[in-house]
Amino acid sequence: MAHRQNHLLKMLSPDDLDRLVPYFKTVDMPHAQVLAEPHQLIEHAYFPHSGVISFVVELRDGKVVETGMAGRDGVMGASQALDGRVSLNKILIQVPGEASIIGMDRLRKVATESASVREILLKYDQFFMAHVQQSVACNASHDIKARMCRWLLRLHDLVDDDFPLTHEFLAQMLGVRRSSISEAANPLQSAGLIHYARGRMRILDAKGLKDIVCECYADVRGHHRRIFGTLN
Repeated sequence: MAHRQNHLLKMLSPDDLDRLVPYFKTVDMPHAQVLAEPHQLIEHAYFPHSGVISFVVELRDGKVVETGMAGRDGVMGASQALDGRVSLNKILIQVPGEASIIGMDRLRKVATESASVREILLKYDQFFMAHVQQSVACNASHDIKARMCRWLLRLHDLVDDDFPLTHEFLAQMLGVRRSSISEAANPLQSAGLIHYARGRMRILDAKGLKDIVCECYADVRGHHRRIFGTLN
């Protein structure tokens, strides 16, 4: 079943998944599609099978900084399904993929009726908040090279070795100048850890990246293990 390509849906019992399946629709997620603007009600929850959804903050000077991401390990809309809050961020597709989507009202109804569905959403909301807080600490305390390694390894966890990526987009996500991305990426490429060409990034040596990444990558994975009892 395609829906079980999403790790959260895979955790549900067959009975709980059966509550949701009649209301799911499988959709493509094209690059740069905007799913929500700040302070906007979210009409659908997205459970990605592949690809990556980014949560970003747009500043008045035009800078865009990523505060969190969700892929096959998560969902876009967990908070809103639990309490009806509006989106606090701009939410867009960072890496194209596919997702199971469901109307927010229907997901909220199922979560109200099923304690285990509600628990999964609460756990993911807790993990996502821990991920956001770790990202804030990382951006404030660690150099661009370490932050880039954390970001690339997170993408590696969600979409494997190869994905579309431009220096400009990565600079936006990390909140730095494009030239800073080149300065950080060139040594990684020279060391044989990554290969970047024509708008695509390939992770050649994930273990090598883990040897030089800051502690934030392992800490986020530790949060997931403690909350869900398994690695993302």
